[in-house]
Amino acid sequence: MSSVRRSLSRGAVTQHSLHGGDPSVLRRLNAAAVLRALRDGGECTLSELAGRVGLSRPTTEGVLGELTDRGLAAEDAPRPGAGLGRPARRYRFRAEAGYALGIDIDAHRVRIVVTDLTGQVTGGHHAGLDVQAPPAERIAAVRAAVKACLTVTGVERRSLWAVAAGTPGVVAPDGTVTSCTVVPGWEGVHLARELGRSFPCPVLVENDANLAAMAERWRGAARDVDDVVCVHAGLHTGTGALIGGRLHRGRRGAAGEIGMLPEMGLRDTTAALITGTNISPQEASAALAELTSASRAAVVERLAARMARGVAAMALALDPEVIVVGGPLVRAGDPLVSALRRQVEPLCLSPVRIEASELGDESVALGAVRLALDRIDEDLFRVDRPAGPAASGLPESGEVRQARPSRLS
Repeated sequence: MSSVRRSLSRGAVTQHSLHGGDPSVLRRLNAAAVLRALRDGGECTLSELAGRVGLSRPTTEGVLGELTDRGLAAEDAPRPGAGLGRPARRYRFRAEAGYALGIDIDAHRVRIVVTDLTGQVTGGHHAGLDVQAPPAERIAAVRAAVKACLTVTGVERRSLWAVAAGTPGVVAPDGTVTSCTVVPGWEGVHLARELGRSFPCPVLVENDANLAAMAERWRGAARDVDDVVCVHAGLHTGTGALIGGRLHRGRRGAAGEIGMLPEMGLRDTTAALITGTNISPQEASAALAELTSASRAAVVERLAARMARGVAAMALALDPEVIVVGGPLVRAGDPLVSALRRQVEPLCLSPVRIEASELGDESVALGAVRLALDRIDEDLFRVDRPAGPAASGLPESGEVRQARPSRLS
């Protein structure tokens, strides 16, 4: 099948490339190629689409008919004034055929983002969480926030094709939080299974810093960069890494957890920033902004010096093209990023590019959406069964899956 995959990445597959092959596989390969061209290339005519994928007009028209029946394609009204004669029919990918839901759950709040199948944000919601609430109450509050979000956006639960959630801590392959020092009682919670009870579709769970890294490569400060480290500064500072464009989780999901070593300076970040406080990272960031310029500069420089060893350790271990610093403690242009540049460079073998996150508080939820969309894409473009919500098994009730290393689109 490796040759088939290579052919699919280039476009449609002709009969000559599958001598003796199953015709149904050929149809699904062509359907996947047409669907991808329609989604990625935008609205087009039948002739334009056939040219993109290298199929005949009749074959392309047949594939479009199948995709339309499955709710994945639609014929748009012809454009007026395009010349003499009847205007050519135009087709588009139905991005509204389904939705992806991303959830960011931390100690103090939950943030939710909903997008259509192209990643266009259709709405969101956020709510506070009681940091001392037991897991059952926390999960119930997350469910209530999801319900409120779906109500506001007008998206029906059955229209969700995949859900992904980010959380502090180490997440095992089965979706269990195996280690967490941020959320009381969170360790040992099978979060994928608990959340999966609320959705009729696949549910994925991943570490929050890992998802922030995915989001930064997708839509943030590391767009299209293959080797990325994301430093996610909150109550503690976590790190996530993409290597060769793929999320690096490690054998048990604990890759990047160098903050477990106290000498790395990445634990208790908020407490180090505002000494003696027991507040959220958002409140700490606001309190920092109220200090005088001189006081703020001194506090930030001290925190950067504390974090520099851990950030440099990631830089030396992975030699990334860019390190993105984000999380609740960091705002666009935050002086912490500038201070880290000064403090990290002397510890490294070569200059290190360190950038501030462009996504702010949305990074983890957007990364969760990206993970959910990757899961949807796996089903949309698979060739061992037909694509589409009714045939591909996208929303299978009770299916719970942990995140796999993901190649970002």
